[in-house]
Amino acid sequence: MQFKRARPAADFTPDTGELRLSGDWTLANAGDVMRDVAAFPHAIRHVDATCVGSMDSFGVLQLQRFANDRGLKRENFQLRDEHMTLIRAILDVPPDRPKDKRDYGFHAALGRLGFAVVDNWKEIIALASFLGENLVKLARIIRHPSRLRVTSVVYHMEQVGLDAVPLVLLLTYLVGAVLAFLGANILEDFGATIFVVELVNIAFLREFAVLLTAILLAGRTASAFTAQIGAMVSREEVDAIRTLGLDPIDLLVIPRLIALLVMLPLLTFLAMIAGLLGGLSVGAFSLDIPPQAYMARMEQTIRLEDFLVGMSKAPVFALVIGLIGCLEGLQVKGTAQSVGERTTSSVVQTISLVIIIDAIAAIWFMQMGW
Repeated sequence: MQFKRARPAADFTPDTGELRLSGDWTLANAGDVMRDVAAFPHAIRHVDATCVGSMDSFGVLQLQRFANDRGLKRENFQLRDEHMTLIRAILDVPPDRPKDKRDYGFHAALGRLGFAVVDNWKEIIALASFLGENLVKLARIIRHPSRLRVTSVVYHMEQVGLDAVPLVLLLTYLVGAVLAFLGANILEDFGATIFVVELVNIAFLREFAVLLTAILLAGRTASAFTAQIGAMVSREEVDAIRTLGLDPIDLLVIPRLIALLVMLPLLTFLAMIAGLLGGLSVGAFSLDIPPQAYMARMEQTIRLEDFLVGMSKAPVFALVIGLIGCLEGLQVKGTAQSVGERTTSSVVQTISLVIIIDAIAAIWFMQMGW
C-alpha cells in the first residue's frame, strides 16, 4: 500500500504580507520544498503554517534557514501544536557545541597514566612479536638463500651507511674535540693533562662512538623506514604485495635489517677513528701535546676490551632501529596524519630504547669487570 504525499504549496497575500503554507514539508518532497522556499517573495511579514500536513526535520531546517535569511523571528510564524515539539527540539540545539573540558583531577590523571602504560605494554608485545617473526624469516632465508633480495640490500646499505658517513664523521670528530677540551680543563688543575688521551680513548671506544652513531641513525634511518613503508601502506602497495602471494617482511623488512646490521658496526668503527682524531687534534693544537707523544700514549693505554665492548652493542642497536622503524611503518592506518604520527613515534621510541639499552649494558659490563 502506497500513501500519497501532498505536494507542498505556498500562497502569498501581498496586502497583508502573509504567506500561507500547505502540503507535506518532508524529505520525500525535498525538491518541491527547496524550490518553493527559493521562490518566496521578500515582502513577507507573517507565515501561517497551520495547514501543513506533515513536517519532519528537513522541513523545519528549511523554514529556519528561510527565517534567518529574511530576519524573521519565531513570533512571525504560526504553527500547529503537534509540530511545535519537533521545532523546539531542533531550534534549541546550539550550532556550535562546547568542547569537552579536560578533567585535571586525580582520577582522570590516574586513568590517563593507566592508558599510557597499557599502550606502551602493547607496543612492547608487538615489538617482541615482530622480532620473533623476523628471526623466523631470517632463518628461512638462510635455508633458502634465493629468497634474499640482494639488490634491495645493497641499495639500503648505500642509503643507511655510505650516505651517513660524512655526518657521522663530522659529528663524532667534533664531539671528540669537545670531550678533549672539557677533560683538559679539569685535568690541568691536577697537572695531569696527558691523561686526556685515556679519557678520549675509553669514552669513544666504549660509549660515545656507538651511541652517537645509533642516535644519528635513529633520527635519520628509522624515520626514513617508517615514512617509506607507511607511504606504501597508505597507497595499499603492501596489500598488493600480499595479493601477489609475496611476503612484505621478505621484501621490505629483511633487506633493511641486514643493511643496518652490516653498516652500523662499520659506521661505529669510523666514528671511533673520527673521535680519536678529534682528541688528537685538540691535543696537538691546544694542549701542547705533540702528535707523536699523543699517539705513543694512545698505543700504551688503548685496550682491546674497550673496542670490543663498543662494537658488541652495534648489532643490538641496529636491530632495535630497524625493527622499530619498520614496525611503525607497517602500523600506519592509511592517512597522511598517521604517517606523521608513526614517524615521530619511531624516532622517539628508537632513541629512548637505544639510550636505555646502552645504560643497562654499561652497568652490566662494569659489574662484570670488562
